[in-house]
Amino acid sequence: MNQPSSEPSPSAPPTKCLSDLLAIMSRLRGPDGCPWDREQTSQSLKPHLLEEVYEVLEAIDTGKPSSLKEELGDLLLQIVFHTQIASEQNQFSFDDVANGLADKLVRRHPHVFQQTTDPASITTAQDVSRQWDQLKQQEQATQPGPQSVLQGVPKIAPALQRAFQVQKRASRAGFDWERIEPALGKFQEELNELYAAVAENIPRSPEGTLLPPNLPVQHTIEEELGDAFFALVNVSRFLRVNPEEALRRATNKFISRFHFVESQATLKGKDLRDYTLPQLDKWWDEAKHLERHVPQTSESIKGAKT
Repeated sequence: MNQPSSEPSPSAPPTKCLSDLLAIMSRLRGPDGCPWDREQTSQSLKPHLLEEVYEVLEAIDTGKPSSLKEELGDLLLQIVFHTQIASEQNQFSFDDVANGLADKLVRRHPHVFQQTTDPASITTAQDVSRQWDQLKQQEQATQPGPQSVLQGVPKIAPALQRAFQVQKRASRAGFDWERIEPALGKFQEELNELYAAVAENIPRSPEGTLLPPNLPVQHTIEEELGDAFFALVNVSRFLRVNPEEALRRATNKFISRFHFVESQATLKGKDLRDYTLPQLDKWWDEAKHLERHVPQTSESIKGAKT
Protein backbone atom coordinates (compact mmCIF):
# COMPACT_ATOMS: atom_id res chain seq x y z
CA MET A 1 0.00 0.00 0.00
CA ASN A 2 1.31 3.42 -0.91
CA GLN A 3 2.01 5.69 2.01
CA PRO A 4 0.54 9.21 1.93
CA SER A 5 3.10 11.65 0.61
CA SER A 6 4.18 14.52 2.85
CA GLU A 7 5.09 16.54 -0.25
CA PRO A 8 2.55 19.12 -1.48
CA SER A 9 0.52 18.21 -4.53
CA PRO A 10 2.02 19.57 -7.79
CA SER A 11 -1.35 21.09 -8.63
CA ALA A 12 -1.60 22.94 -5.32
CA PRO A 13 0.90 25.70 -4.55
CA PRO A 14 2.57 25.46 -1.14
CA THR A 15 0.92 27.48 1.60
CA LYS A 16 2.66 30.75 2.29
CA CYS A 17 3.14 31.77 5.91
CA LEU A 18 4.04 35.10 7.47
CA SER A 19 7.79 34.41 7.29
CA ASP A 20 7.44 33.85 3.54
CA LEU A 21 5.62 37.17 3.18
CA LEU A 22 8.37 38.99 5.08
CA ALA A 23 11.01 37.30 2.93
CA ILE A 24 9.21 38.34 -0.26
CA MET A 25 9.06 41.96 0.88
CA SER A 26 12.75 41.87 1.80
CA ARG A 27 13.55 40.56 -1.68
CA LEU A 28 11.43 43.26 -3.34
CA ARG A 29 13.36 45.91 -1.40
CA GLY A 30 16.72 44.26 -2.11
CA PRO A 31 19.32 45.24 -4.72
CA ASP A 32 17.90 42.75 -7.23
CA GLY A 33 14.28 43.56 -6.35
CA CYS A 34 11.66 45.91 -7.74
CA PRO A 35 12.71 49.52 -8.59
CA TRP A 36 9.35 50.91 -7.43
CA ASP A 37 9.43 49.06 -4.10
CA ARG A 38 13.02 50.13 -3.45
CA GLU A 39 12.15 53.81 -3.94
CA GLN A 40 9.31 53.89 -1.41
CA THR A 41 9.53 55.55 2.01
CA SER A 42 7.12 55.66 4.93
CA GLN A 43 6.07 59.13 3.75
CA SER A 44 5.44 58.07 0.16
CA LEU A 45 3.38 55.08 1.31
CA LYS A 46 0.96 57.14 3.43
CA PRO A 47 -1.62 57.64 0.65
CA HIS A 48 -1.54 53.92 -0.18
CA LEU A 49 -2.05 52.97 3.45
CA LEU A 50 -5.06 55.26 3.75
CA GLU A 51 -6.50 53.99 0.46
CA GLU A 52 -6.24 50.38 1.62
CA VAL A 53 -8.05 51.18 4.89
CA TYR A 54 -10.95 52.67 2.95
CA GLU A 55 -11.04 49.68 0.61
CA VAL A 56 -11.29 47.37 3.63
CA LEU A 57 -14.26 49.38 4.88
CA GLU A 58 -15.90 49.15 1.47
CA ALA A 59 -15.31 45.39 1.36
CA ILE A 60 -17.00 45.04 4.75
CA ASP A 61 -20.03 46.89 3.37
CA THR A 62 -20.27 44.55 0.36
CA GLY A 63 -20.74 41.62 2.72
CA LYS A 64 -18.47 39.42 0.59
CA PRO A 65 -15.84 37.48 2.60
CA SER A 66 -13.71 36.98 -0.53
CA SER A 67 -13.46 40.74 -1.05
CA LEU A 68 -12.70 41.34 2.61
CA LYS A 69 -9.99 38.67 2.56
CA GLU A 70 -8.29 40.29 -0.43
CA GLU A 71 -8.47 43.81 0.97
CA LEU A 72 -7.16 42.72 4.36
CA GLY A 73 -4.23 41.18 2.50
CA ASP A 74 -3.57 44.50 0.77
CA LEU A 75 -3.69 46.26 4.14
CA LEU A 76 -1.28 43.71 5.62
CA LEU A 77 1.06 44.46 2.72
CA GLN A 78 1.25 48.08 3.84
CA ILE A 79 2.12 47.03 7.40
CA VAL A 80 4.81 44.64 6.14
CA PHE A 81 6.13 47.37 3.83
CA HIS A 82 6.49 49.90 6.64
CA THR A 83 8.14 47.42 9.00
CA GLN A 84 10.61 46.37 6.30
CA ILE A 85 11.64 49.99 5.76
CA ALA A 86 12.05 50.47 9.52
CA SER A 87 14.05 47.26 9.79
CA GLU A 88 16.46 48.44 7.07
CA GLN A 89 17.05 51.59 9.13
CA ASN A 90 17.61 49.53 12.32
CA GLN A 91 14.56 51.10 13.97
CA PHE A 92 12.31 48.09 14.59
CA SER A 93 11.17 44.87 12.94
CA PHE A 94 7.85 43.17 12.26
CA ASP A 95 8.50 40.95 15.29
CA ASP A 96 8.94 44.06 17.44
CA VAL A 97 5.55 45.35 16.26
CA ALA A 98 3.84 41.99 16.87
CA ASN A 99 5.46 41.54 20.29
CA GLY A 100 4.54 45.06 21.34
CA LEU A 101 0.93 44.46 20.33
CA ALA A 102 0.77 41.12 22.12
CA ASP A 103 2.18 42.66 25.31
CA LYS A 104 -0.32 45.53 25.12
CA LEU A 105 -3.29 43.19 24.65
CA VAL A 106 -2.30 41.19 27.72
CA ARG A 107 -1.55 44.31 29.74
CA ARG A 108 -4.85 46.00 28.82
CA HIS A 109 -6.93 42.87 29.58
CA PRO A 110 -5.92 41.96 33.15
CA HIS A 111 -9.41 40.54 33.76
CA VAL A 112 -8.63 37.88 31.14
CA PHE A 113 -4.90 37.16 31.35
CA GLN A 114 -3.65 38.30 34.76
CA GLN A 115 -6.75 37.76 36.90
CA THR A 116 -5.77 40.75 39.02
CA THR A 117 -9.15 42.41 38.56
CA ASP A 118 -12.34 41.40 40.30
CA PRO A 119 -14.19 39.50 37.53
CA ALA A 120 -17.50 40.81 38.85
CA SER A 121 -16.44 44.37 38.07
CA ILE A 122 -15.82 43.65 34.36
CA THR A 123 -19.04 42.32 32.90
CA THR A 124 -19.85 44.59 29.95
CA ALA A 125 -18.07 46.11 26.94
CA GLN A 126 -18.40 49.52 28.63
CA ASP A 127 -16.56 48.15 31.69
CA VAL A 128 -13.75 46.94 29.46
CA SER A 129 -13.52 50.31 27.66
CA ARG A 130 -13.37 52.17 30.97
CA GLN A 131 -10.63 49.86 32.28
CA TRP A 132 -8.71 50.19 28.99
CA ASP A 133 -8.74 53.99 29.28
CA GLN A 134 -7.65 53.87 32.92
CA LEU A 135 -4.74 51.59 32.13
CA LYS A 136 -3.78 53.74 29.15
CA GLN A 137 -3.76 56.86 31.31
CA GLN A 138 -1.56 55.10 33.87
CA GLU A 139 0.90 54.19 31.14
CA GLN A 140 0.90 57.75 29.76
CA ALA A 141 1.53 59.16 33.24
CA THR A 142 4.98 57.55 33.17
CA GLN A 143 5.89 59.46 30.01
CA PRO A 144 7.71 62.83 30.23
CA GLY A 145 5.91 66.07 29.45
CA PRO A 146 2.37 67.34 30.10
CA GLN A 147 -0.37 64.73 30.06
CA SER A 148 -3.92 64.90 28.71
CA VAL A 149 -6.78 62.45 28.28
CA LEU A 150 -6.97 63.74 24.70
CA GLN A 151 -3.48 62.51 23.86
CA GLY A 152 -3.31 60.01 21.04
CA VAL A 153 -6.19 61.30 18.91
CA PRO A 154 -4.46 61.72 15.51
CA LYS A 155 -4.50 65.26 14.15
CA ILE A 156 -4.59 63.84 10.64
CA ALA A 157 -7.76 61.79 11.28
CA PRO A 158 -10.94 62.73 9.34
CA ALA A 159 -12.50 65.72 11.07
CA LEU A 160 -15.78 64.06 12.06
CA GLN A 161 -14.01 61.00 13.45
CA ARG A 162 -11.48 63.15 15.31
CA ALA A 163 -14.26 65.23 16.91
CA PHE A 164 -16.06 62.02 17.89
CA GLN A 165 -12.96 60.56 19.56
CA VAL A 166 -12.12 63.83 21.37
CA GLN A 167 -15.66 64.04 22.78
CA LYS A 168 -15.63 60.38 23.85
CA ARG A 169 -12.40 60.85 25.77
CA ALA A 170 -13.60 64.05 27.41
CA SER A 171 -16.78 62.22 28.43
CA ARG A 172 -14.86 59.35 30.02
CA ALA A 173 -12.98 61.95 32.07
CA GLY A 174 -16.31 63.25 33.40
CA PHE A 175 -16.63 66.31 31.14
CA ASP A 176 -20.08 65.60 29.73
CA TRP A 177 -23.81 66.04 30.10
CA GLU A 178 -25.79 63.23 31.67
CA ARG A 179 -28.64 63.33 29.14
CA ILE A 180 -29.04 63.97 25.42
CA GLU A 181 -31.38 66.96 25.83
CA PRO A 182 -28.59 69.50 26.61
CA ALA A 183 -26.60 68.15 23.64
CA LEU A 184 -29.62 68.67 21.37
CA GLY A 185 -30.10 72.14 22.83
CA LYS A 186 -26.46 73.01 22.14
CA PHE A 187 -26.81 71.88 18.54
CA GLN A 188 -29.93 74.02 18.12
CA GLU A 189 -28.06 76.97 19.65
CA GLU A 190 -25.13 76.59 17.24
CA LEU A 191 -27.52 76.17 14.32
CA ASN A 192 -29.31 79.39 15.26
CA GLU A 193 -25.95 81.20 15.42
CA LEU A 194 -25.13 79.90 11.94
CA TYR A 195 -28.46 81.17 10.61
CA ALA A 196 -27.82 84.56 12.24
CA ALA A 197 -24.28 84.78 10.84
CA VAL A 198 -25.53 84.05 7.33
CA ALA A 199 -28.38 86.56 7.61
CA GLU A 200 -26.16 89.31 9.02
CA ASN A 201 -23.04 88.88 6.91
CA ILE A 202 -23.97 87.52 3.50
CA PRO A 203 -25.99 89.79 1.18
CA ARG A 204 -28.48 88.49 -1.36
CA SER A 205 -28.77 89.27 -5.05
CA PRO A 206 -31.95 90.81 -6.48
CA GLU A 207 -32.99 87.24 -7.38
CA GLY A 208 -32.68 86.19 -3.75
CA THR A 209 -29.60 84.01 -4.05
CA LEU A 210 -26.70 84.40 -1.61
CA LEU A 211 -23.71 86.34 -2.89
CA PRO A 212 -20.13 85.09 -2.28
CA PRO A 213 -18.89 86.38 1.12
CA ASN A 214 -15.67 88.33 1.48
CA LEU A 215 -12.76 86.75 3.35
CA PRO A 216 -13.45 88.12 6.88
CA VAL A 217 -17.09 87.05 6.57
CA GLN A 218 -16.02 83.66 5.19
CA HIS A 219 -13.97 83.07 8.34
CA THR A 220 -16.97 83.90 10.55
CA ILE A 221 -19.27 81.57 8.62
CA GLU A 222 -16.68 78.79 8.71
CA GLU A 223 -16.34 79.12 12.49
CA GLU A 224 -20.10 78.98 13.06
CA LEU A 225 -20.47 76.04 10.68
CA GLY A 226 -17.65 74.23 12.47
CA ASP A 227 -19.36 74.77 15.84
CA ALA A 228 -22.60 73.35 14.42
CA PHE A 229 -20.77 70.28 13.08
CA PHE A 230 -19.03 69.72 16.41
CA ALA A 231 -22.31 70.00 18.33
CA LEU A 232 -24.01 67.56 15.94
CA VAL A 233 -21.17 65.07 16.42
CA ASN A 234 -21.88 65.29 20.16
CA VAL A 235 -25.54 64.45 19.49
CA SER A 236 -24.46 61.44 17.43
CA ARG A 237 -22.30 60.26 20.34
CA PHE A 238 -25.30 60.30 22.68
CA LEU A 239 -27.24 58.33 20.07
CA ARG A 240 -24.33 55.86 19.82
CA VAL A 241 -23.96 56.53 16.10
CA ASN A 242 -20.53 57.00 14.56
CA PRO A 243 -20.83 60.29 12.60
CA GLU A 244 -18.17 59.30 10.07
CA GLU A 245 -20.04 56.09 9.29
CA ALA A 246 -23.42 57.83 9.21
CA LEU A 247 -22.18 60.47 6.76
CA ARG A 248 -20.43 57.87 4.62
CA ARG A 249 -23.64 55.86 4.33
CA ALA A 250 -25.65 59.00 3.57
CA THR A 251 -23.17 59.93 0.82
CA ASN A 252 -23.40 56.44 -0.68
CA LYS A 253 -27.18 56.70 -0.61
CA PHE A 254 -27.04 60.05 -2.41
CA ILE A 255 -24.72 58.61 -5.06
CA SER A 256 -27.04 55.65 -5.65
CA ARG A 257 -30.10 57.87 -6.06
CA PHE A 258 -28.23 60.37 -8.24
CA HIS A 259 -27.09 57.56 -10.52
CA PHE A 260 -30.75 56.58 -10.95
CA VAL A 261 -31.68 60.15 -11.87
CA GLU A 262 -28.81 60.24 -14.39
CA SER A 263 -29.93 56.94 -15.90
CA GLN A 264 -33.48 58.19 -16.41
CA ALA A 265 -32.22 61.27 -18.25
CA THR A 266 -29.90 59.12 -20.37
CA LEU A 267 -32.76 56.83 -21.36
CA LYS A 268 -34.48 59.86 -22.85
CA GLY A 269 -31.31 60.96 -24.61
CA LYS A 270 -31.01 64.19 -22.65
CA ASP A 271 -28.71 65.85 -20.12
CA LEU A 272 -29.66 66.63 -16.53
CA ARG A 273 -29.44 70.34 -17.34
CA ASP A 274 -32.31 69.90 -19.80
CA TYR A 275 -34.71 69.30 -16.91
CA THR A 276 -36.06 71.51 -14.15
CA LEU A 277 -35.40 70.66 -10.53
CA PRO A 278 -39.05 69.59 -9.93
CA GLN A 279 -38.73 67.13 -12.83
CA LEU A 280 -35.49 65.70 -11.43
CA ASP A 281 -37.09 65.50 -7.99
CA LYS A 282 -39.74 63.13 -9.37
CA TRP A 283 -37.01 60.67 -10.40
CA TRP A 284 -35.33 61.21 -7.04
CA ASP A 285 -38.54 60.24 -5.24
CA GLU A 286 -38.84 57.20 -7.52
CA ALA A 287 -35.32 56.14 -6.54
CA LYS A 288 -36.27 56.43 -2.86
CA HIS A 289 -39.40 54.33 -3.50
CA LEU A 290 -37.36 51.62 -5.24
CA GLU A 291 -34.92 51.48 -2.30
CA ARG A 292 -37.75 50.58 0.07
CA HIS A 293 -38.85 47.68 -2.11
CA VAL A 294 -35.52 46.12 -3.12
CA PRO A 295 -34.64 43.13 -0.88
CA GLN A 296 -31.23 43.08 0.73
CA THR A 297 -29.23 40.26 -0.90
CA SER A 298 -25.69 41.00 0.27
CA GLU A 299 -23.79 38.03 1.58
CA SER A 300 -23.31 38.17 5.35
CA ILE A 301 -19.85 37.97 6.85
CA LYS A 302 -19.49 35.06 9.20
CA GLY A 303 -18.62 36.18 12.70
CA ALA A 304 -19.19 39.88 11.99
CA LYS A 305 -20.61 41.97 14.83
CA THR A 306 -23.22 44.63 14.21
